[in-house]
Amino acid sequence: MGWRTFKTGQSRWFVGYKKHTLRLWLPTRHAAVTLLPLVSWVVPANLAEVGLLLPSLRWCQKQLGWWPGLVVADMGYLSAKHKRAARTGWQTAVVTKLRQGMELIAPYASEQLVQCPQGQTLEWWEYEVESATQWFRTPPAPALCGHCWEAAHCPRHFGYPAAQHETLLGLLPLASRTAQRLLRQVRPWIEAAQSFEKNQLGLGRMFFNSLRLTWQMSLWADSAALLRTMAWLDLPVEQHPLRNLLGQQLEFGLEEEKPR
Repeated sequence: MGWRTFKTGQSRWFVGYKKHTLRLWLPTRHAAVTLLPLVSWVVPANLAEVGLLLPSLRWCQKQLGWWPGLVVADMGYLSAKHKRAARTGWQTAVVTKLRQGMELIAPYASEQLVQCPQGQTLEWWEYEVESATQWFRTPPAPALCGHCWEAAHCPRHFGYPAAQHETLLGLLPLASRTAQRLLRQVRPWIEAAQSFEKNQLGLGRMFFNSLRLTWQMSLWADSAALLRTMAWLDLPVEQHPLRNLLGQQLEFGLEEEKPR
């Protein structure tokens, strides 16, 4: 009963199974992005994927002796309970977008902007492990501090408990430059990696209602991705086809004139 296109958690009925994969962003000399499958799970289609986060970290620790400190995930991993467990038990930051309509808390004025109680823009300073506190501070040249009536007594740094909001604060604040860059440059590759399996490997045209057969196809898909990565790493770094025609900037070596 049910439909394949039902979103996770919207119905207790399901048809078939879904494949969930934790991938490693592999730094290489090549310009193309390389994502390496680490852990894959095949579960009933109505099972929430957030329950696979901690088992994936546990598998990495047991089999590899290592686990990722940063995990960029889609909205299925928004659960504060599991993010808190990853932060406190594994020191792993799970970065996701904020669900539309969720209320903001101090010091957030928007998803990308944090402010002090008087409206001065703040920047992320550090995460204090001992007290599980996120610290924000004023920038080097604050625009409002010189006119603020609390300037004489303001420490210009503000602390907020990370457990107050695991998505906005957590181990890596959502407004930090690191988190925003991960969401802009890493998060879009989740769909691209899934598209490779669905379209190029043809899994999107197949439907299996047998867990044993589905798991075998999942192993083959990961094997194909691993072999593709190994072949890609053995290729020499590609040179620009017009490198001999491109202009080059010359350096004259002139010393900068000092002001008198």
